[in-house]
Amino acid sequence: MQIEDHPLRYRLANELHARPFPNVAPPAQAIYLAIKQPKDAAKRDRGLDRAHLLALLDRFGADHPAPDATHFFGDLGKFRLKWEQHTEFVTYTAFLPLNGERPFDPAAWEVFPDDWLARAPGVRITSAQIRIEAAPTTDQDIAGRLAEWMVPESLAVSRVLDATAVVGGDFRVDSNGHMRFAVFCQPETDSRRVGRIVQRICEIETYKSMSMLGLPLAREISTRMGEMDESLAGLVDAMTGHLAKPAETLTELLAISAELEKLQTQSAFRFGATGAYEALVNQRIEVMREDRFLGRQTFGEFMMRRYDPAMRTIKATERRLVSMSERAIRAGDLLRTQVDVDRSAQNQDLLASMDRRADMQLRLQKTVEGLSVVAISYYAVNLVVYLIGPLAEPLGVTKTVLTALAVIPVVAAVWLTVHSIRRSMEK
Repeated sequence: MQIEDHPLRYRLANELHARPFPNVAPPAQAIYLAIKQPKDAAKRDRGLDRAHLLALLDRFGADHPAPDATHFFGDLGKFRLKWEQHTEFVTYTAFLPLNGERPFDPAAWEVFPDDWLARAPGVRITSAQIRIEAAPTTDQDIAGRLAEWMVPESLAVSRVLDATAVVGGDFRVDSNGHMRFAVFCQPETDSRRVGRIVQRICEIETYKSMSMLGLPLAREISTRMGEMDESLAGLVDAMTGHLAKPAETLTELLAISAELEKLQTQSAFRFGATGAYEALVNQRIEVMREDRFLGRQTFGEFMMRRYDPAMRTIKATERRLVSMSERAIRAGDLLRTQVDVDRSAQNQDLLASMDRRADMQLRLQKTVEGLSVVAISYYAVNLVVYLIGPLAEPLGVTKTVLTALAVIPVVAAVWLTVHSIRRSMEK
């Protein structure tokens, strides 16, 4: 077709098929490892994850994936390896035959060399050993094996995918440091379906572990929020009465608001990721299409009793943090309004005091103005007398009489001049 493709068309279409399910035929076992770098997802160095994978492939002489690949599946001779790179972690899944009679033999983990594990660019977030075998003839045989291999008190068992397999696990870390899961497949179960079951088990365990990372943070924040809640309640109660120092109270309130915003910023990613991982856990369990097995609890019921309370704690902490931030903001607005009203009243008092001072200054100015007229007139009369003094003898009057005659017009002229100047200034 003579039409230009979007530059990302093929890349986006291929993304849907970038992580195919493995084909697993029983009897077999899967060795699963998830590694997370200690840094946040934004600061994570994905090059270190790739270099760690290449170091393992080079040991077995396997081909390297594409430079920008986030998924790899290849044959390493003794086993097949599936590698996936996610936002916060990478996963390694080794598929190998089920050798020996010992269930969950720790020797199977020798597929990952010790020195290679020691150089991992992160820490183990979870690891699991999954045993895949054909289902025994009776359900009681399956129940007996699961009771022998796992802790019955926390064991979750269910029939999955239209009763084509029975899946069991106790979600406990065994003495070797790994989770244990067992898959009992019906003879007619396709290898692709078995691979999907194994993949779902790995995803459930990984996403569960990743979502649980929010619980310690929630508990830590809850402790600090309890302390701040008391301080915030005290400040709000004080606002209902007379505040001796509202400005200082506002400063304390703003400090609490700033710390709450800081806690929100620090926990936003982890709480958001927890919600996303929880949704993935529930979705992966749902697509397994569980049916009850011999009255045992299903994976969904196990999560409801053991996992959901932790998720509700995290969500409650997140809601409480948001609520406290909103309360602090509202209290700050109220206190800021009160401070503004108090300052307005102080400003009004200050303006009234300034008006009184101005009025006093005006009266004083008028008083001084009268005195000024007298003083200026005194000197002006002397000047006039000096000016017209020679005319006293021709006119036949004494100097004293001449001075007296000059006082009234001089005072009047001075007063009119001063009054005119003051009126021009007032205008």
